[in-house]
Amino acid sequence: MTDDAAGDVPVGFWHAIEGGKIQCDLCPRYCHLSDGQRGLCFVRARKGDGMVLTSYGRSSGFCIDPIEKKPLNHYYPGTPVLSFGTAGCNLACKFCQNWDISKSRDIDALAAMASPEKIASTALELGCEQIAFTYNDPVIFLEYARDTAAACREAGIRTVAVTAGYICPEPRAQFFQFIDATNIDLKAFDAAFYHRICGGRLDAVLETIAYVHRETDVWMELTTLLIPGHNDSEAEIARLAEWVLTELGPDVPLHFSAFHPDWKMRDVPPTPPATLRRARAQAMAAGLNYVYTGNVHDRDGDTTWCAACGTALIERDWYDITGWRLGHAGACRRCGARLPGHFRDQPGTWGRRRQFVPMPAAGRATAADP
Repeated sequence: MTDDAAGDVPVGFWHAIEGGKIQCDLCPRYCHLSDGQRGLCFVRARKGDGMVLTSYGRSSGFCIDPIEKKPLNHYYPGTPVLSFGTAGCNLACKFCQNWDISKSRDIDALAAMASPEKIASTALELGCEQIAFTYNDPVIFLEYARDTAAACREAGIRTVAVTAGYICPEPRAQFFQFIDATNIDLKAFDAAFYHRICGGRLDAVLETIAYVHRETDVWMELTTLLIPGHNDSEAEIARLAEWVLTELGPDVPLHFSAFHPDWKMRDVPPTPPATLRRARAQAMAAGLNYVYTGNVHDRDGDTTWCAACGTALIERDWYDITGWRLGHAGACRRCGARLPGHFRDQPGTWGRRRQFVPMPAAGRATAADP
């Protein structure tokens, strides 16, 4: 595959508006574009009278990660996942922890190239039963993600989407059509935070989370990065936990993750581990059964506990599984209660390894009809 063979493929989810412009209808930003302009995401651009995706078939790199790194703790624990992203993002989070990828404006830096079919076959060759769209938000490269997910499903490979969920209803349905599991980043439970810090809308993200839970069979877990002084108050954690309990029920796993100073919030201190433990305890006291801590060393917060009898079902040390007390079909060996999620009778053994995967040229990448 050459640079000329990838990118710049026609895509849908736009319409013409007054003044000779077109409006992108992929996400609630609704960018208005003249010929040659790009949306805020940077990878969707107007070209002539239509819109193209400039990153189709091009990636910032491929790695094999542990599935728990996504993070997904109730989805085939201990297994490897072939992971990749592209460039750009449709939010503008000042605290972005992957800003070198999500804020990249250098499409030529996307040197790893692969067609959807090549990604599926590579996963099979490497012994990965799942691939993940991650590192930057896959909703902005929806057509590439959609075609890759479809190719993976045909090959018997599961697909994971790590996303902030900032997407409109029609493309949302298409995006999640072939997705098997997702972690949605609920960045805060405050509309002003989303507007001021992320340049987005909380209500649109909540709509996506509710849609996935009610209208699809996609396994879903949530993550909130707690930023000191911005979204970590007891009042906000209480509102978040109440919404999850009321709208999703007690069994959707929730991860509280530690912030480290980055991008445009380098003046904010790292999240103290005590803040994560407090938030976890508060959410569990509110009625949520599976609450985790992330980006810190916390054995209790890494461990999956039986909600019925309190047994430590899956003990973890970071991404290493150190204890396993699940029986057939994810049942607690002590009391028989079933753990929500997707499990084998034994865990995978991938551990905390991260392996770079060189992706060779794989022929011309072409998008399916939008």
